[in-house]
Amino acid sequence: MRNTSKETVYPPGYYGKKMMSASDWAGTQVEKWERAQAEIKAADQFSQKHCICLSRGIGAGAMEVADFLSEITGYRVIDKEIIEHMAKDSFLTEKIIKTFDERFPGKMSELLVSLSVEKKFFKTDYAKQLAKTVAALAHTEPTIFVGRGTHLILSRHTILSVQLVCSKKNRIEKLANTLGIGNSEAEEQLNIIDDEHHEFFKKVFLREKISPDEFDLVIHMDHITQELQAAQIIACAFEQKFGVTFTAK
Repeated sequence: MRNTSKETVYPPGYYGKKMMSASDWAGTQVEKWERAQAEIKAADQFSQKHCICLSRGIGAGAMEVADFLSEITGYRVIDKEIIEHMAKDSFLTEKIIKTFDERFPGKMSELLVSLSVEKKFFKTDYAKQLAKTVAALAHTEPTIFVGRGTHLILSRHTILSVQLVCSKKNRIEKLANTLGIGNSEAEEQLNIIDDEHHEFFKKVFLREKISPDEFDLVIHMDHITQELQAAQIIACAFEQKFGVTFTAK
């Protein structure tokens, strides 16, 4: 894996928009779920949440697409930084699971057992904790996940899995423009990020490369160049797969 001494560093999930920190977001969400729990009767019927999982390389425009998609669907967006933060803080994940179990006793344990049987990569403690985190988040409310291989964790029939691809040339240019650096430095950083991404999938999911067979939809952002257009395509595919209708488009 490459190393660098460059001062300019690309923060995961960053694309020029100021966002709440992962720790602040997690704390706010736990408080939100706890307040909601106090108002919900335990007898409520459990219903499967359908989510959207976006997989991409840095510079493909996934966060911009996710923002537009959130406006269309009303779903929240959770990026890799938030998932990583919560996966490393088991207290937060367990708190979410506890809140969920108070509403639907035993259901989360049932879901996690089902996932462990269905998925063959749950070999490390980190992979198990990551799966618990993603499952807990996915079953609290409908979500648009960006990154961290969430499409490999959640059951295929419960999600719309989408891959956003883009030429390396355009990814470099976008990263350079976002950070205000030259193309050569942007390429160097992109190579580092891609190496880390590859190592993550190899270690956690036991995969050398991502296969198109893993996705319901692949969008090439060199040709569908507007993020809003990509979001509208994804929303339409989601409606067709799950039989829902979004009023805002």
